[in-house]
Amino acid sequence: MSATSHLPLADGARLDYFYADTGDDLLIYHHGTPAAGPLSADLVAAAQHHGFAIAELVRPGYGESARQSGRTVADVVPLTVALADHLGAERFVTLGWSGGGPHALATAALLPDRCAGALCLAGVAPYGVPDLDFLDGMGEDNIAEFGAALRGPDDLEAFLAAAAADLHSVTGDQVIDALRSLLPPVDQDYLTGEQGEEMASEIRWSLANGIWGWFDDDVAFCRSWGFDLQQITVPVQVWQGSEDLMVPFAHGEWLAREVPAARSALRQGHGHLSVSTLAFSEGMRQLRDDLGTQHTY
Repeated sequence: MSATSHLPLADGARLDYFYADTGDDLLIYHHGTPAAGPLSADLVAAAQHHGFAIAELVRPGYGESARQSGRTVADVVPLTVALADHLGAERFVTLGWSGGGPHALATAALLPDRCAGALCLAGVAPYGVPDLDFLDGMGEDNIAEFGAALRGPDDLEAFLAAAAADLHSVTGDQVIDALRSLLPPVDQDYLTGEQGEEMASEIRWSLANGIWGWFDDDVAFCRSWGFDLQQITVPVQVWQGSEDLMVPFAHGEWLAREVPAARSALRQGHGHLSVSTLAFSEGMRQLRDDLGTQHTY
């Protein structure tokens, strides 16, 4: 399974990562918001099946990764380069889930010579773009969260501090009730047993050192991402479920239209979490093809 490690950056800052040495080629994983922490068993198993070692980049402000106040989505790219270099991978693929989706897109856009393909799994679309009502279709908690982010940093800090007080010790048995406004029935069914325990563990880990990774993610989503989606030239899969209440289906539809040559994987009947069961199988198989190296299943 995965182990936590860290690397010192050129400026002396620290970057945390989780790594599972389960294959010969590298998949860099951009975690959700706030869903850093140990790699899930399903994600590791899927990576291993498709011949990937998997490294989760812990974004600044989460864990012991040094905070970068005011960071943009694009600011993850030098960190991605540092992690790939540290692990000895000249070429790799990337997968970003939820809040990690924009960071996977940034990696695809700004590292075309190194990133062979990207999978955006239930990823949030940019705020304030034409033809997308950003909040429409979100569950109550996310409407309140992004509403606070849009009002300003003081409101967002107060909102996240209150939310973190309720979530910092959440257990697997409690996680459905804690997130109920964001979970359609298909995702509630998904979050039982091991999956519920893993999500609760990710939330606890993400909040153990404060709210600032979560805070800086939300701010970054609501401002310019620091790159243009039209820059993307490598293959990108856009996965989204029709029942998603965390990142509504319209976000996936918008990205599927706007990302050049996107491979649309918009799935009816699935939610923010349940759609991963398909993406980890079908989507990772496509990432293997994108990388173009041989692997025997």
